[in-house]
Amino acid sequence: MKSVFLFLGALSALVGVGMGAFGAHALKASLSPEQLTIYQTGVSYQMWHALGLIGIGLALLHAPTSKLLKWAGHLMFIGIILFSGSLYLLVLLDMKILGIITPFGGVSLICAWALLSIHAAKKQPINRYTHDN
Repeated sequence: MKSVFLFLGALSALVGVGMGAFGAHALKASLSPEQLTIYQTGVSYQMWHALGLIGIGLALLHAPTSKLLKWAGHLMFIGIILFSGSLYLLVLLDMKILGIITPFGGVSLICAWALLSIHAAKKQPINRYTHDN
């Protein structure tokens, strides 16, 4: 596979669109406004972080050995699962106890963005074979 994070980002976006459509059409009539807001938060965060994963995948094409980017990608995918997944399950199963998982996903997402920021702030070596002199 050329880029696992491009794949995971695209897959996360695909699932996010599906979950959004499911919420807007199938669940809208059966959820309370509060539950719908929680569900929509899960969809929104999933979509934004799917784009983040795609960005990490693209960045890795330019820096394939970056441990920071690889950790950022793993943490972002884990964060999507824990954060958005727990919100979906909380609403769909009506199990408020699942809300204790959500902050772990949020921390994972924050750490992923921090690692991506650190990678971006580092001075990158110039590849003399890809730049004109």
